Amino acid sequence: MGNDAGERAGIAERAASAGADRALALFRGELDVETKANPSDVVTEADRDAQRAVFDAVHSGYPDDPIVGEEDDALKEVPEEGPAWIVDPIDGTANYVRGNPIWCTSVAAVVDREAIAGATILPALGEAYVADDSTTRLNGDTISVSERSDPAAAQVSTTLWWGFMEGEDHVETIGRLGRQFGDIRRFGSAQATLAMVASGTVDAAASPITPNSWDSVTGVQLIRAAGGVVTDVHGERWEVGSEGLVASNGHLHDALLRAMQ
Repeated sequence: MGNDAGERAGIAERAASAGADRALALFRGELDVETKANPSDVVTEADRDAQRAVFDAVHSGYPDDPIVGEEDDALKEVPEEGPAWIVDPIDGTANYVRGNPIWCTSVAAVVDREAIAGATILPALGEAYVADDSTTRLNGDTISVSERSDPAAAQVSTTLWWGFMEGEDHVETIGRLGRQFGDIRRFGSAQATLAMVASGTVDAAASPITPNSWDSVTGVQLIRAAGGVVTDVHGERWEVGSEGLVASNGHLHDALLRAMQ
């Protein structure tokens, strides 16, 4: 798997870079912003342009592989068997349209629904995270998750999105995390947040709701290849479709699970 993972990591990086470059060219410019089902769930022509650029780059290397993507009529379900790609052209569009630089383009390579490589590019911050099946790099340098083990000193980010939470559920979740951990954040881009966990700049991240594959798979691979742990809210190994997502440096995982349960 190693050689194939390395090749696919290279394609993932090139594809994510192509999409990120397209989105960056339109960043902080005049955009027509459309809403989806929720008023805070937005999409722009930059999302669609970036997705087309990513698709073109993936197909230049693997023309027959299916691609799952967030926008337009792309596949929405990850195939049960065989190779596939999962794309989020702009994760953090609500940040993007406000000129906030925390957004990214994310591409994952999977086989039988299991990630073997991925790339997350934050072009406005000049950061490129790339993982194969054993190593994660940031701008070419190998990175690893943090070593913090004291919850009182830890920084934890939620990747939940208020639009998908019922009633006071999000308030209760934040309250439990706040009682357990020293510092709670929300960055507005799940993939960017997971990349931060992989690099150790954030110690852990969690959501009680099931994430879309394009909001999660690349980041999960970044964290695992950087030495971290990712499970569902019950402590079982995370996979596409799992209930919730709990990601940490490993040392904090039991405390994080208790807070999420």
